Amino acid sequence: MNFFRLAGDMTHLLSIVVLLLKIRTMKSCAGISLKTQELYVIVFLTRYLDLFTKYYSFYNTLMKLVFLGTSIGIVWYMRYHKVVKQTYNKDQDTFKHYFLILPCFILALLIHRSFNLIEVLWTFSLYLEAVAILPQLVLLQRSRNVDNLTGNYVFLLGAYRALYLVNWIYRFFLENHQYRWIPWISGLVQTALYADFFYYYIKSWKNHEKLQLPA
Repeated sequence: MNFFRLAGDMTHLLSIVVLLLKIRTMKSCAGISLKTQELYVIVFLTRYLDLFTKYYSFYNTLMKLVFLGTSIGIVWYMRYHKVVKQTYNKDQDTFKHYFLILPCFILALLIHRSFNLIEVLWTFSLYLEAVAILPQLVLLQRSRNVDNLTGNYVFLLGAYRALYLVNWIYRFFLENHQYRWIPWISGLVQTALYADFFYYYIKSWKNHEKLQLPA
């Protein structure tokens, strides 16, 4: 494991901690897209099928279980917790997220590393994760004013993907047989989707202002 992957994992974990902190302590999911969280559940369920076929390390297994468990838990809170679900911005979270699933699956069937179930679903998870943030970004643009915890959560998610993109580049140059251009392209697309948010996040941080996104 290299520094960039570890930093990416820890940043991803921190983003989940921030979101759970908001949900558990504030009993609120205001500003959080349930559509994006449901897409993440699909991403992790399809990516981590190798939990049942291969053992890499205790760290690898633990992190996969943590990401799976927390993603399912977040969706449960937003859908079924009697207090939290009342704070969900259902009227603003209207992005048709199911339209993203089929194109990503078809693309995975056409462009993959090898044609078997686990590899195709792994590729599908990368394609879907690249665009899973779209409902969240649309929701933030509609709500305009973004609270600190939500802004930090989205920023950390974007930073995690950027670090993982650097991780793949590092592995390409310094490790053997690590030429995987599918994660590169997926990471570039996902990081590009965050670019506008990053700009306004950093701008608000520098000016000590509340984060606001243009409509």
